[in-house]
Amino acid sequence: MLEKPDQPRLSTPSLSCWLARSRRAPERARRLLEKLLADVPDGQRFADVGLLLVSELVTNAVIHGTPVGNRVRLVMSVGRDRLRIEVHDARSERGPVLRISGAEDESGRGLLLVKSLSHRWGCCPRQGTGKIVWAEVASDERAA
Repeated sequence: MLEKPDQPRLSTPSLSCWLARSRRAPERARRLLEKLLADVPDGQRFADVGLLLVSELVTNAVIHGTPVGNRVRLVMSVGRDRLRIEVHDARSERGPVLRISGAEDESGRGLLLVKSLSHRWGCCPRQGTGKIVWAEVASDERAA
């Protein structure tokens, strides 16, 4: 559909930034999401699930997807009925792998959490090098 010049463009509140490849990156991502949601009317409806997802996606990118010396790109946007979180990393040889962890395992459940809590999620190549792992959270009205 073509836009007419006299129609105002709807802007979606968003935030994008580079995060250092460090163990503090997930915490910084959570704080940035909290700030973004605080600036959006009724943005808090996405907070509980969004904070878990952004933490998990950034943690995975730092541990598995970003070679030493590279950074992680975080892009988040909030629409009327959804929150979208994208995490860009520099490793492109493989996408995220869903695996079943045993009760004794201390890790390996992150993507299962992403899959079960998000409305949609996926992975796609990033222009240049790397990949984008993304997840969307639907508002309560849409999920019902």
